[in-house]
Amino acid sequence: MDWQTSEDTVPSAPVTEADARLLLGRPPATGAWRDGDPLGERHFAAFGAFRTEGGRELPAYRLAYETWGELNATRDNAVLVLHALTGDSHVRGPAGAGHPTSGWWDDIVGPGAPIDTDRWFVVAPNMLGGCQGSTGPASIGPDGYEWASRFPYLTIRDQVAAQVRLADALGIDVWAAVVGGSMGGMHALEWAISRPERVERVAVLSAPPVNTADQVALNSVQLEAIRIDPRFQGGEYYDAGDGDGPNRGLALARRMALLNYRSPTELNQRFQRTWQSGVSPLGHGGRFAVESYLDFHGNKFTRRFDANSYITLVEAMNSHDVGRDRGGVDDALALVTAKALVLGIDSDRLFPIDGQHRIARGIRNTLDGDRAVVLSSDFGHDGFLIETTAVGTHLRRLLEA
Repeated sequence: MDWQTSEDTVPSAPVTEADARLLLGRPPATGAWRDGDPLGERHFAAFGAFRTEGGRELPAYRLAYETWGELNATRDNAVLVLHALTGDSHVRGPAGAGHPTSGWWDDIVGPGAPIDTDRWFVVAPNMLGGCQGSTGPASIGPDGYEWASRFPYLTIRDQVAAQVRLADALGIDVWAAVVGGSMGGMHALEWAISRPERVERVAVLSAPPVNTADQVALNSVQLEAIRIDPRFQGGEYYDAGDGDGPNRGLALARRMALLNYRSPTELNQRFQRTWQSGVSPLGHGGRFAVESYLDFHGNKFTRRFDANSYITLVEAMNSHDVGRDRGGVDDALALVTAKALVLGIDSDRLFPIDGQHRIARGIRNTLDGDRAVVLSSDFGHDGFLIETTAVGTHLRRLLEA
């Protein structure tokens, strides 16, 4: 659950004193990008009224996005790259003003890279409901106050409908490819099912055809961790001072999520039973190194994300079921006409490989028949972000198909 930024695209490692110094000072009530913050490499597209599947209405919304490469004269070289749960539009480039982390897929997108920006025009939006420039709960509503708890429930289909308007605004009738991993893979699959005439190729990486009961259950405890934080205040926390927001609940949710993104093999090999310091955790007040790792990344996360956005986006993930109102999963997948790459990780305990095999069986035009590509990796779900050489090889296959 994107979880997916540069901090997650490296193997797990013990927390150093230098790491700990990065988190000195109280975290803000929200880590959302706000109007008036440095723009960084963002562009913005503004749109009028938007009605959600649930019947709620946003009177207007905007999407933040970034681009690389040039759109050609025939407008047939555009590639849409879609981020996972807590990612954003900053697919490549350094951290800096406006961008709290460096690009989450630098090895995949760029000149000469698998998605070669000397050939392809790459567009990466921050999804609707996010907190890095697109309209979400931390955005200011028509009454001059943050949407906060009033922000409408969104589905994956709502978020794709918002992206369709962005494509229209950019003058892109057909994407040469739509590429997404994890939650972004849900979006990519929905694009290929709901707008097959607008998708020439599709890459679905480490994403399922439906969010299962097990996955909804794992999400539910994360959301409850946020909601029971007394400083969450029912979502009305934006006026809180530094250190007085729902940071503990959001950090705990992140810690829970990280356990789903990595594999037991990696955590056991990286940390074993080592201590964080010379103080024993066996009754003497010390901590195991893996505890400090989770705590550090949970606290770091609160400085770049928003608790209400986390709830909004996780609930959107829970809505994911391509077969809903389409006669079931198989009938929905049969609607895909794009050439497809379906890829999963053998150690993924969040979205196990059987889900990717089910997608591959249902799409008529895949690179590899009725079986998904399976990468062997110790990195679990985050393998699609870390194993960039292998992932890049398969993306090249798709783009050359």
